Parts: sequence; C-alpha cells; structure tokens
Amino acid sequence: MKIGIIQQHNTADIADNRSRLAVKIADLAKAGAELIVLQELHNGLYFCQVEDVNNFDLAETIPGPSTAFFGELAKEYGVVIVTSLFERRAPGLYHNTAVVLEKDGDIAGIYRKMHIPDDPGYYEKFYFTPGDLGFKPVETSLGKLGVLVCWDQWYPEAARLMALQGAELLIYPTAIGYDPHDTKEEQERQRMAWQTVQRGHAVANGLPVVTVNRVGEEDGVPFWGTSFVAGPQGELLYEASTTEEECVIVEVDMQRSEQVRRWWPFLRDRRIEEYKDITKRFID
Repeated sequence: MKIGIIQQHNTADIADNRSRLAVKIADLAKAGAELIVLQELHNGLYFCQVEDVNNFDLAETIPGPSTAFFGELAKEYGVVIVTSLFERRAPGLYHNTAVVLEKDGDIAGIYRKMHIPDDPGYYEKFYFTPGDLGFKPVETSLGKLGVLVCWDQWYPEAARLMALQGAELLIYPTAIGYDPHDTKEEQERQRMAWQTVQRGHAVANGLPVVTVNRVGEEDGVPFWGTSFVAGPQGELLYEASTTEEECVIVEVDMQRSEQVRRWWPFLRDRRIEEYKDITKRFID
C-alpha cells in the first residue's frame, strides 16, 4: 500500500490550513498514494492549550463542512483519507473524532478518541467527552484500518483490541510536542519514548503503524513532528523531520504481517484465561 502522510505547521487561519492540505492531498494522490493520513485536529491550531468556552465554536457536525470538503477531495482523486475533527455531537457534547473517507467521498467510518489527557498545555478533558464507539477498525476498500488518536498511542490495550478485531494497519493522527521548560535531554527522552511505545505496538501485534504528528511552534509549544511509518517488526520505514513540514509517500508491504505473525505467533500464545484482572484499575 502506498501511504501518504502530511506533517504540517498550522496557523490560526483555518481556510489556509485546509487549502494547503488540499494541495498536498492532490500532490500525493497524483504521485500514487492510495491512503492519505492527516494529523490530529488538522484544520486549525491546537486549541487545547487553554480552557476557553469560546473554543467550542470551532466544533462541527459529522457529516459537516469538513467531511464534505475532504470527501470531495477523496472522490476527485480516488483515495482514502483519514481526517481528524472537533466533533459537535449535540449541545454540550463534543468529541475528538477521526473520520475515514472512502474513495467515493462517503464516510467509511468514524472513531472517537477514547483516552483523553489532562496535562498542562493539553487540557482535552475540558473539551472532549471520551469516545463511546469502542476500538473497532474501519472497513475500507483498502482493508480494515485501526484508527486511534494521539493519547491512545500510549495504551497497548487499544492497539491489541484493534488487532484482535482484524485491523490490518494501526493509524495515529497526533498532536504532541515538548514542554519548553524541560531540558533538552528530557525532551528527547519523551520524544523517543513516544516513538518506541508505538513501534512496540507494531511488534506486539505484527502490524504496520502510521503516525502523523504536527510540527512547528504554537503559542510557545514546539510540536516535535517525527511522523513515522513502522513495519510489523517495528522497523522504521520512514521518519520525518522534527522541525519541517513534510508530504511524502511510504510504501508498506501489507502481506508481510502474515509472515511476521507466523514467525512470532503472539496471538496464538496469549493466556487469555489469565487476563481477567486487566479490567481492574489497580490490583491490591
């Protein structure tokens, strides 16, 4: 599969952000991309750095303006696109939602972010209700896509549940960066831990992983880019810059997962009868 990734620096100009994405989607499609993955909340700035009720005005319905906009691009170029939107589900009820658009422009499926962080600079619990759709892959003409979002990427349970339901690819639209007050050494440890844990999901489940992060500074927070694609043994197939925008195609051998799972049959050897305590918050 030829997978296009768009690592972009966003501004407060939503129309400009979407216009630049549209140009890049067209370029990737013309170069042969079949699947194009966008970063988390790609339409605008990462607004969760502050708690401000006026930011709820940024939310939109699904279907809505963005699904129509990107759906038209998917249809025009015959590609599957993974988008990431601030969903207004009902008055007072909002989600951080990934929408997968099929080649004909229709919505193939959605995923609502399940794990919601609440840290300095990432006040997402103020805005987003945790997802209620479970960890279910989205079926597309390209296969079953295990779409998760950002903070979900730290949880092996989420990746495993996607794999157990037949996901052929794990996809993480992302918006993560450094605390500018941390030392350079601590910043680097965090960035590498972030990549390592996701490569671990690839290994543990025998699946490729696609992670697309934003880049550039927003209100003092430098997002660390480093979008990457890993194969089913965690091997890095591509790693983007920490500072620059990128728009590239990475070719992934989707048949390789079958062979890797034959070599390393982790799903066969799971002791599922012994895992009941995994549903507890903590074991005293």
